[in-house]
Amino acid sequence: MSSPPATARTRTATSDARTATSNARELLGVAALSNASLTRWLHGLPGVDRVGADSRAAGLGTRSIKTTSKAWAIDTAISMIDLTTLEGADTEGKVRSMCAKAMAPDPGDPATPHVAAVCIYSDLVPVAVDALKGSSIHVAAVTTAFPSGRATMAVKLADTRDAIKSGAHEIDMVIDRGAFLTGRYLQVFNEIAAIKAACVSDAPSGAPAHLKVILETGELVTYDNVRRASWLAMLAGADFIKTSTGKVSPAATLPFIMIMLEAVRDWRDLTGTQVGVKAAGGIRTTKDAMKYLVMVNEIAGDDWMSPTWFRFGASGLLNDLLLQRRKLATGRYAGADYVTID
Repeated sequence: MSSPPATARTRTATSDARTATSNARELLGVAALSNASLTRWLHGLPGVDRVGADSRAAGLGTRSIKTTSKAWAIDTAISMIDLTTLEGADTEGKVRSMCAKAMAPDPGDPATPHVAAVCIYSDLVPVAVDALKGSSIHVAAVTTAFPSGRATMAVKLADTRDAIKSGAHEIDMVIDRGAFLTGRYLQVFNEIAAIKAACVSDAPSGAPAHLKVILETGELVTYDNVRRASWLAMLAGADFIKTSTGKVSPAATLPFIMIMLEAVRDWRDLTGTQVGVKAAGGIRTTKDAMKYLVMVNEIAGDDWMSPTWFRFGASGLLNDLLLQRRKLATGRYAGADYVTID
């Protein structure tokens, strides 16, 4: 996985030793962080012109990647995947099989890059950690009562701490959409900040777990809310903002990702902290992935064009990328049995 850009103004959110609350007070210019001060700040963000956003996203979605760059783009997309299984019927055997695929997506071509991470339920973290031993692939665990987020804070923290102590390198948490949609922004902020603190303090190796905050964009109703949720998550200490759980439709869409990419770009301009973006849910084809890579490059810029800063949360996408990669190499499509069925 590539290192963060070595620019003077860029630092990861994890590297800031100050608390999220003190950072937020300083940024908002208030003595005490309150729901009222967060509401004023979030509702003071520029509104999103829905028609304009849809039009711009659609226009970017029509841009193509040149044939000479397509091989690079496919390999880049593979390296950005969080290979995912989040089903009630998941087994240790399924997770071990997925981990083997994560390390060697195409056993017939050792030059094929490995994926960025595997994403699983927290109770299966020890299985994935063992299966990926010796590799640089991260283990990401969904926590905080994924996918609904409906649990007490004590349960959410226990879920997260258990995953971290089991070896998870990354935590994908869900926000309380009910709290957000009813304007209880301070509650959402405090939950994210508490999970972030656990990612730092409970890491057994001393290396903080990276925190991805799932907004569940399909439930946020408006583009303005997607922008506000993005900024609120970053204010509370998110290392990544993520579209969705994949359990709600719509999940990842080009307009949602465009708004989130604008948010992380503007956040870095404002604070010097670079935050990543994860597109998850409904991304199944190479054509889809190429559209998102164009969007990343055009909106956020080249600094985000690596698995350190952009991810795809997917299961079926990898197979299509492998088939397209094979076609570029041989000039013909491989049969369906060329890839494993997940």
